[in-house]
Amino acid sequence: MKRVAVIMGSDSDLPVVKKAIDTLEQYGVGVEVHVYSAHRCPAETAEFARRARENGIGVIIAAAGKAAHLAGAIAANTTLPVIGIPIRSSLDGIDALLSTVQMPSGIPVATVAIDGAANAALLSIQILALSDETLARKLEEARREGLEKVLEKNAAVEAQYNR
Repeated sequence: MKRVAVIMGSDSDLPVVKKAIDTLEQYGVGVEVHVYSAHRCPAETAEFARRARENGIGVIIAAAGKAAHLAGAIAANTTLPVIGIPIRSSLDGIDALLSTVQMPSGIPVATVAIDGAANAALLSIQILALSDETLARKLEEARREGLEKVLEKNAAVEAQYNR
C-alpha cells in the first residue's frame, strides 16, 4: 500500500498535524513525517517532492501557517495529490488559507479547513481507497458508526424535548 507523507513547515505545527498522523495510523495507513520549509529549505523540499512517488508515497499532506507556500511548492514538483492544511498562526489562519487555496491553474492543491488535519487524513485515505478495497471498507464502516452515533444523540434529544 502507498504511504502518506505528512509535511509541516515548522515543528510548531505538530499539535495540529498530529491529528492527521493519528487518523492515518487508525486506518493502518503508513505515514512518513517531515519538517520542510518552502522558504528556508526550498531545494530539500523540492527534492522530497520529486522523489516521493518512487519512494512509495501516494498522497502528500502539507501543513503551514502564515505565508503558507509549502503545499504549492510541493505540488509544483510532483504530480501526486497534495492536500494543504492551513495552520492558524496569524490573522486567524486566513492568510494561510488563502496562500494554500489560491493556486495557479495547472498546479492543484486540495485544501481543507484551517487546522483541518483529520479531514486531510481522511481525504488522503479516500484517495488511496480508490485502489484499496480494505481501506474503502474501513471508510464505509466509519461512516456507518458516525451515522449510528448521530442517530443515538438525536433519539436522546427527541426523548428529552419532544414529549
